Amino acid sequence: MTTASLKFSDLSVSALVAGLVATLTGYTSSLVLMIQAGHAAHLTDAQISSWIWALSIGMGITTIGLSLALRVPIVVAWSTPGAALLIASLPGVPYAEAIGAFLLAALLMTAAGMTGWFDKLMRALPASIASALLAGILFRISVDVFVQAQHQTVLLLAMFAAFLLGRRLWPAYAVPGVLLAGVVVAGVLRQLDFSGVRLELAVPVWTTPAFSMPAFISLAIPLFIVALASQNIPGLAVLQADGYHVPASRLITVTGLASAALAPFGSHGINLAAITAAICTGPQADPDRHRRYTAAVVCGVGYLVAGTLAASIAALFAAFPPALVVGVTAFALLGSIANGLTVAMQIPAEREAALLTFMITASGMTLAGIGSAFWGVVGGMLAYHVLRRRAA
Repeated sequence: MTTASLKFSDLSVSALVAGLVATLTGYTSSLVLMIQAGHAAHLTDAQISSWIWALSIGMGITTIGLSLALRVPIVVAWSTPGAALLIASLPGVPYAEAIGAFLLAALLMTAAGMTGWFDKLMRALPASIASALLAGILFRISVDVFVQAQHQTVLLLAMFAAFLLGRRLWPAYAVPGVLLAGVVVAGVLRQLDFSGVRLELAVPVWTTPAFSMPAFISLAIPLFIVALASQNIPGLAVLQADGYHVPASRLITVTGLASAALAPFGSHGINLAAITAAICTGPQADPDRHRRYTAAVVCGVGYLVAGTLAASIAALFAAFPPALVVGVTAFALLGSIANGLTVAMQIPAEREAALLTFMITASGMTLAGIGSAFWGVVGGMLAYHVLRRRAA
């Protein structure tokens, strides 16, 4: 029986760094989308700050609580596709009605979890498809490091050298070495700019929800579908691919309830993470899979700190060059990509379906407003059943 407390003896340096990298990645990946959506909708700086605060506090509490309760690295994140959706949709909706739509989307997600059908869906997902999905999601993120190398050659060559040297001499500390090398070289190259950073505590701003059918149709339903298809399914697939079998419906219910509670403060929804989760669930976090939950706890603490300082968090993360963040993320995810591809290709009869899942997911395509992760599952499962029937 587990207890909801952290055993500090389980916390390793690699887990600590993995958690910090996950926090950094979580904010740099899509924070600009929310700021852009807020400005497009003419929200005040206080409202945008409250939005970031609500998401951060919700992510921090649920990440820490679920990880300690289950002793599994459960990482929660905001809906990045949802933030992208809001850039186009939020300006045409009164803010109070948008808050109402956020609340309704959260309640729909809660209902999806409480009915229990999500567990059945995840049990029906073969390990080969789940692993290929994970590899496809992470591949697209990690391959960007080589694109960045065209413009930040010195920085990324130094990080690459640090990774190879670390893997050769101190495998457990390879990623911390990459982060340290990146910060040092970025400092030498004068690419660290903290001039715009100021410490300022966030103040939550309550907005009473209003409800309208146009907001429900244009915001609530799309947010629910996008979060379900592009966040929660990939997030659960990441856990499954790394050998963690969790009560899916319970996790969906908890994140749905947290989203609903924080909606009046601006939260458009928190969900299971995929990319940031993989940083904490893979072997790079800790060779012992039973201790990797500590990486998620560190990530959750980072969320809480960032949420408290939400008014200045954008400037803080802007102080690091994008190439540094991309590089650390890419090297941190190599183990998870390798493991995903290995599991995906293990069963000969399922290789074609898994390969299709990987290719569709890695393509980054968007169809009907839904991202490639969902269509990777759809295409892979279709191929899985058709080709399995042919083999039979």
